Amino acid sequence: MKRRAVMAGIGALFVGACSKVADTKIGASLLDAAEDWHRKAHRALADRYALVREYSKADISPYFRGNGSINVETDAYQRHVSEGFDNWRLEVGGLVRNPMSLSLENIRKLPQRTQITRHDCVEGWSAIGEWTGPQLSLILEAAGISEDAKFIVFRCADNLNGAEYYESIDLVDAMHPQTIIAHQLNGENLPVKNGAPLRMRIEKQLGYKHPKYLTAIEVVSSLDAIGLGKGGYWEDRAGYQWYAGI
Repeated sequence: MKRRAVMAGIGALFVGACSKVADTKIGASLLDAAEDWHRKAHRALADRYALVREYSKADISPYFRGNGSINVETDAYQRHVSEGFDNWRLEVGGLVRNPMSLSLENIRKLPQRTQITRHDCVEGWSAIGEWTGPQLSLILEAAGISEDAKFIVFRCADNLNGAEYYESIDLVDAMHPQTIIAHQLNGENLPVKNGAPLRMRIEKQLGYKHPKYLTAIEVVSSLDAIGLGKGGYWEDRAGYQWYAGI
């Protein structure tokens, strides 16, 4: 549904062009340019919906390193670790009709997707791992996102240099079938160094777009008032690109 809505929105930009304008040389040139842009836009969106390569179990890396935060040094998080994350909650809110608070048990009972993909870090290293979890689209559809929704913001338990870690994506990546909320790595519960108990896998983007220690998903219409307004912790502070497509 979302893909059709996006495509329809692009097509609607050209509906109702005046035939009198089309009859002029300038008008014809403008419409030819618009048609070319329309075609390129469709191709670009098709690329964003394409699946990334998935690998076999034989390709899984012997070690999947942690990066960035490899632990959360707060009393609350350490208590969750000691409890096996039995009381961890994932909040889903913002521009939704049905706000939700999900336990790990809730997450595990949802339909699951398992995918073996390559993680590409902006620092230059890569690793292949097997990730399991529900598709983000499933949860967003259950929550009933508003027509005003444009972005999905991920809130995290880790705090770096006094600032809460967050990331964000648009609805195209949010609804991509390989965008999942992972709770397992290589068939085991997600290790702390890799973001336990929940982390995002946004396979169409570089590794810094895959937030760890996930506590909340917020549906918003704008990123301007979140963090420093650039859409993510590293985007705000280090000039990283908001869209890190691969």
